[in-house]
Amino acid sequence: MVFAGPPVKLNDIASTGYLEYYQIVRKDAENFLLSSDYDFDTAKHMFKKGRYVYVIFMCHIAIEKQLKAILAEITDKSPPRTHNLLYLIKEAGINPPQSLFDFLAKINNTSIATRYPEDFRKLLASYPKKVTKDYLKNADEVLKWLRQNVKLT
Repeated sequence: MVFAGPPVKLNDIASTGYLEYYQIVRKDAENFLLSSDYDFDTAKHMFKKGRYVYVIFMCHIAIEKQLKAILAEITDKSPPRTHNLLYLIKEAGINPPQSLFDFLAKINNTSIATRYPEDFRKLLASYPKKVTKDYLKNADEVLKWLRQNVKLT
């Protein structure tokens, strides 16, 4: 899989020629990449609107889909139906820097609470703007690192 340019927004595909940016063999990997970019863009919009729980949820999904695209390309088969980022990293043989790995472990655990909150009011209070901004920043770093990963070129 080769990333030869910046991520393409879903509504830009027809005008820019998606495959000029990404040379991808598998259709599912292409769909995961498109969806990952779309989901991360949604996370940024949710942040602007103060919908912080959904920011974290969308960041997790964007990372998950990026990992599934990598896994599909390197294994040449459909990735497993899991939300576990650490499992996907292991299966892909990816070794992120420790700071990124620590964040991936953190958001991996956080996503369970955002999907299945036991106490929604408590969940909202746990993720104020400052905390969520850090999640958004770290997710962006992870996504950028994954795009530059040697397994993608």
